[in-house]
Amino acid sequence: MTISVAPMKAAEADRVGRTTEDAGVGALRTERGNLPLEHLDVRAEVTGLIGRVVLTAGFVNTYDTALEATYVFPLPDRAAVTGMKMTAGDRTVEADLQERAQARQTYDDAIAAGKRASIVEEERPDVFTMRVGNIPAGERVKVELSLVGPLVFEDGAATFRFPLVVAPRYVPGSALPGPSVGDGYAQDTDLVPDASRITPPVLLPGFPNPVRLGIGVEIDPAGLELGEVRSSLHTVVTEGNSVTVAPGERVDRDFVLRLAYAGNSSAVVCVPDEDDSGEGTYQLTVLPPEPEAPVRPRDVVLLLDRSGSMSGWKMVAARRAAARIVDTLTADDTFSVISFDDRVERPDTLGSGLVTGTDRHRFRAVEHLAAVQARGGTELYEPLRQGLGLLADARSERDPVLVLVTDGQVGNEDQVLRDIAPMINRTRVHAVGIDTAVNAGFLGRLAAAGAGRCELVESEDRLDEAMTHIQRRIGAPVITDVVVSPASDLPRQPTAVYPGVPLVAFGRYSGAAPDSFTVRGRTRDGSDWQETVAVREHTSAAVRAQWARAALRDLEDRYAIGDRSLEESIVRTSLRFGVLCRFTAFVAVDERIVSDGTVHRVVQPVEQPAGWERQAPGFPMPMASFAGGAPSVAAAFGAAPPPPAAPMARGDMRPGAAPKRMRASAPVAMPRPMPVPPPADSGDLREVVALEVRRLEKDAALPTWERRDLLDDLASRLGTLVAGRQGAEYAPLHGLISEITAGGDVDALWARALEVLRGFGTGKTAEPERRKRFWR
Repeated sequence: MTISVAPMKAAEADRVGRTTEDAGVGALRTERGNLPLEHLDVRAEVTGLIGRVVLTAGFVNTYDTALEATYVFPLPDRAAVTGMKMTAGDRTVEADLQERAQARQTYDDAIAAGKRASIVEEERPDVFTMRVGNIPAGERVKVELSLVGPLVFEDGAATFRFPLVVAPRYVPGSALPGPSVGDGYAQDTDLVPDASRITPPVLLPGFPNPVRLGIGVEIDPAGLELGEVRSSLHTVVTEGNSVTVAPGERVDRDFVLRLAYAGNSSAVVCVPDEDDSGEGTYQLTVLPPEPEAPVRPRDVVLLLDRSGSMSGWKMVAARRAAARIVDTLTADDTFSVISFDDRVERPDTLGSGLVTGTDRHRFRAVEHLAAVQARGGTELYEPLRQGLGLLADARSERDPVLVLVTDGQVGNEDQVLRDIAPMINRTRVHAVGIDTAVNAGFLGRLAAAGAGRCELVESEDRLDEAMTHIQRRIGAPVITDVVVSPASDLPRQPTAVYPGVPLVAFGRYSGAAPDSFTVRGRTRDGSDWQETVAVREHTSAAVRAQWARAALRDLEDRYAIGDRSLEESIVRTSLRFGVLCRFTAFVAVDERIVSDGTVHRVVQPVEQPAGWERQAPGFPMPMASFAGGAPSVAAAFGAAPPPPAAPMARGDMRPGAAPKRMRASAPVAMPRPMPVPPPADSGDLREVVALEVRRLEKDAALPTWERRDLLDDLASRLGTLVAGRQGAEYAPLHGLISEITAGGDVDALWARALEVLRGFGTGKTAEPERRKRFWR
């Protein structure tokens, strides 16, 4: 059975938002049940520049029948998931890594047979889905994931970043017919066919902490000199080299720990395989030389994301970051500034092409940036296409550079990478990610495709420090045309070395480990550069797992941009090295039968990311008002709920395919503004309606397609405002919502909306006969 979620009435909202003695510590209790996810625990061991993590998710069943819980969660995009186990009472089951279709079948068969089971699947490099089924009434189940991954090291500091929440993502494209492939709020589209698997419902702001969070990090400098240790987003307690998060912290932003290291040096480690296969894995780290030649003239295109998800502090930080980048330009450079949401705009005074970086032009660019406000949806492909097109037409003696400032919260990552890959050519693409829960996986992939750098800014407080780093790296790299010898096929090796950032390369070798590795390249002035690093052998399995993760991500990116022949190679690499990928899944089955196979299905809502404004213009964020499942978009915004979901049907097993459920066949309009609380009385409501009339009058000259969107937005807002209000006074508003939802001629609907809203504002109801004429 599927437990659906309906919007809360105001009276019910007053009764929730508190814990009770029988709810469990930190649980959110309503009259309709508890959230299934009880706690998250992150235990990390940082050794030098390697992090090993055990993530434990604890689930509890407060219902009177068996429960299946679904949880969509993030992990570090460069970390390798190497193991999983499920614990229920005194029984612990180690998971098997299987091809994805086989793992799902194993899980489904176990659930149908009444056995406890769990499965973890990768949706994106940093987004995963966990399902835990047949949790008996009143029992708890824990699922542990083992991970290993590298720490990013730049400018003398290592960063341990562990994401904790999947932020809402903009989903472009046309809705696909038929059942969705997941349980999220977004419809699957032609550009994001798995949108429903990466859009978990979001808890309303202001609820008490629904999940207990525990984070502990043990730091072993491994011979490096450890300086200051800082947590930028969470309150922590430090004892010696142990760091723990303070009680009461929420699962609504990335955990970011920075460790100041000194004494790092170039090194290469070779780890022979344990099966005596005569092969092994290496990890090469080479420090960048100090730049001597000046930066060459550049052609720079700056793309600034102004979509709705960038509202609040992120928009302020993004404008500052973009302005700082413009300030680095000189009269020897040329540049263009593009701001975008679902529209692309440029400063009127700078024309449509590249202009020289004179004081006058830079002033005009900064003037444009200062006026940018968040709005609209994140249509990322078109500004990238235009920016890369400008650089392709520029002079060949300059270094082409594209800088994207964004939070990266889009769902069509694969489509964007596929379509822009042929356009990148020699352009270096840098990404500046700004968010407390940034889409680091996508921005890292984008920067790697353009041989650039990705810099993450998790708070406005860190912006100045981050911009200092960015300014050093948007110029020419210190070393280009990098070649590592002996070479390795997977993953593709870095081709450039940037100031303050060591070159890190992974690879495989056959036979005895080489005595040394050599890195060659060219400096900024065109001179040859070379460094030879002696090998030291090691037995760390982490090096092998990190290589496998990097190799799989490289293969998956090639698959995403069109090379479908790589599927078999991806699966084979994943299974051989025991590292999860998008074509495989970890599955654990407890052979004890604990139910008759009938389960309540509950989708775990996630926190609203910290720093996100509730009313994010142009960015839909459906909210789950209580535990029990994923609300439909229509229900979340006050429209009538969809028909009950049909029984589960298992189908396509490609990455992005999922357990299927039936849904309303008519597409649901995705509203731009967030719903607002209902006014206290009809007088207040009339003031709001008067504001809507002014908006319609102001926007009457807009194109038809844009007014169609605005009408959809209006219907969504009205649905929330009049939800639960009955009687003749509100009947015209309810009728208007139905008319807009049904569709039709935009001009007629626009006139009808003005007529109804003006009538309501003056206390006069529209004539029933007029409504009849409209429908003829």
